[in-house]
Amino acid sequence: MAQEHDSIIEAQMTGHVFKPKKVEATGERIAQLNLPQGFKIEKFAENLGKPRIIEVSPQGHIYVTRRRGDVVLLKDTNNDGKSDQQQTVVTKDQAHGIAFHEDMFYLVTVNEVFRAPINQDGTIGELEQIVKDLPDGGQHPNRTIAFGPDSKLYISVGSTCNACDETREENATMVVTDPDGSNRRIMARGLRNTIGFDWHPETGQLFGMDHGIDWLGDEEQKEELNRISEGEDYGWPYIYSDGNYNEADEPADMTWAEYAEKSTEPEMLFTAHSAPMSFKFYEGDMFPAEYKNAALVTFRGSWNRKPAAGYKIMKVDFENGNPVNSEDFVTGFLTDDGTSQFARLVGLTEMPDGSLLVTDDDNGIVYRISYGE
Repeated sequence: MAQEHDSIIEAQMTGHVFKPKKVEATGERIAQLNLPQGFKIEKFAENLGKPRIIEVSPQGHIYVTRRRGDVVLLKDTNNDGKSDQQQTVVTKDQAHGIAFHEDMFYLVTVNEVFRAPINQDGTIGELEQIVKDLPDGGQHPNRTIAFGPDSKLYISVGSTCNACDETREENATMVVTDPDGSNRRIMARGLRNTIGFDWHPETGQLFGMDHGIDWLGDEEQKEELNRISEGEDYGWPYIYSDGNYNEADEPADMTWAEYAEKSTEPEMLFTAHSAPMSFKFYEGDMFPAEYKNAALVTFRGSWNRKPAAGYKIMKVDFENGNPVNSEDFVTGFLTDDGTSQFARLVGLTEMPDGSLLVTDDDNGIVYRISYGE
């Protein structure tokens, strides 16, 4: 039974619609990007349309999903740090997240998860459907997947809306299954849209970046870095940030204060509406020692905030398994005093040599970030 209140609650939706103009990713603009000393960024592949999630298989094959509904295999046959071959290896409507387990390729769409063997040349064998009934996507259809240290398949299932009471229990959750799709269960709730998540290399703890609620103002809701643990509720849609109440949505059977008491607060907050996408711990040896076990986060960039925010990559430092500091890693994609942009960053993966690949789903480019070359 809903709690009674002795005062009137009034909530106001507010914010801007402000979309920086897309401009071409020219050599001159790329050269003006800001990176720490010793780092270099350059085009690895282009003319990809709208590339989204990018991953490297245990065999070293590079795969990227595209909004058009396919998976492209990228090859650098002469090892010059640039892709010279692009081959579509899977066609599947609304393909998005990719993962690998025991030499198998895994792919998630809105409602389904598939797996298939990886051929020696990097092409993909026949897809086997192992999950068929994930809830519909609504506002957040872009599912992502990864295998944890426990060899379980983790599936991020976003909310259908900005803020609402969901009708399907699995929306706004992290779902876990066995590698064959069986024994499916909800691991954590109250996650509006956690596209980027990864496990700390030393502790095995799962962390993820959650998208905040829109229309609470230019400065709210801030994007959240959460420590995602079994059975926890992270508050959406009723509680956000450090225990703030979303007064436009009231819990059905308890007060906001009671819901806040049972919600888990974030570890760290980032500028509202920056749109965090990939979140990856760096485990390679190419970068300086201070990058080892730090996390890197792509921010696709805001559309409903003025001034614009995001359009960059950030580094999150960890000590003793805990996030302690964040700082810019690559900036400058937002140009002309914040009125133009030449990249909306999404996917992020680590290459066998320790360099990084990053996708831009607006100008159709994959960038390579290296150090000391």
